[in-house]
Order: sequence, then C-alpha cells, then structure tokens
Amino acid sequence: MQADQKKALYEEATKELVSITEGETNVTALMATVSCILSEKFDYYFWTGFYVVDPNKQNELVVGPYQGTLGCLRIPIGRGVCGTVASTRETQLVADVHAFPGHIACDSRSNSEIVVPVVNADGQLIAVLDVDSVELNSFDEIDRVELETLMQRIFAQ
Repeated sequence: MQADQKKALYEEATKELVSITEGETNVTALMATVSCILSEKFDYYFWTGFYVVDPNKQNELVVGPYQGTLGCLRIPIGRGVCGTVASTRETQLVADVHAFPGHIACDSRSNSEIVVPVVNADGQLIAVLDVDSVELNSFDEIDRVELETLMQRIFAQ
C-alpha cells in the first residue's frame, strides 16, 4: 500500500473513531470500537486488539477486546513484544516477529507486528494496542505515528 493511501485510510479511521467515541468513558467500549474500526479499515491487519494491564496482577497483561483469531490470554510484562512495550512504554515496530528475542507466538501465522502503549489522561499505562500481519514488514513509520496519535486522542482525553 502506498504511503498516501495509508495516510488517507488512517485519516478516515481517526475521523470515524473520534466521532463515534466522543464522550464515551468506558474503556472496554472504546477498545472494542477501536479494534473493530481498525480491523475493518486495513486489510493487512490480521489481529487487532488490546492487552490490558491486569488490575489484580500488575506484572501481567490480560487479553482485552480484539478482532481476529484466538489471542494469548496473558502476557508477562517484560516478555515478548507486548510485554516489552508495557515495560518500556515505547512503540515496537517488528518487521519479522520470529527474529524478535522472546517473541510469544499466539498465532503462528503472524509475521510482523506493531505494538503501541496506551496511556490514560493520568499518564498511567492501561494497555497496549497490538496489531499483527501475516506478511513480513507490514508496518512502518506511518503506522507508528498514526496509531500513537490515535491512542492519545481516544484514551488520554
């Protein structure tokens, strides 16, 4: 997909999501809506969803709302791509997940991934957004910038 096409799709998705979620405060509803719209909008998204910081086990992420095949139920913070993002609060763009040290394969068909930290208005990490693709090298700086901006607009309001 060309850069201008990708940017236009993100612009559409953002406009749609901001409109739909305006005034909504329920985090589960927000995550479900974001997962649905992004999954429907981008054909290279194979798995789209959230791993939420477990309030009862602060050292674990638990699967939240998602679109796609069965996800891992729990991921230790600091382990795999999602756990790394949860511990560093820095987006990970992974061209080949099989080359990522400690990668957790929830579905062996996933080959590349982007994971973005999700922080609330108080600056607390509440989740990570995880997007997988069956193709290698599916995600780039456009995805990173657009998804980081979208997570900020939806969850840190």
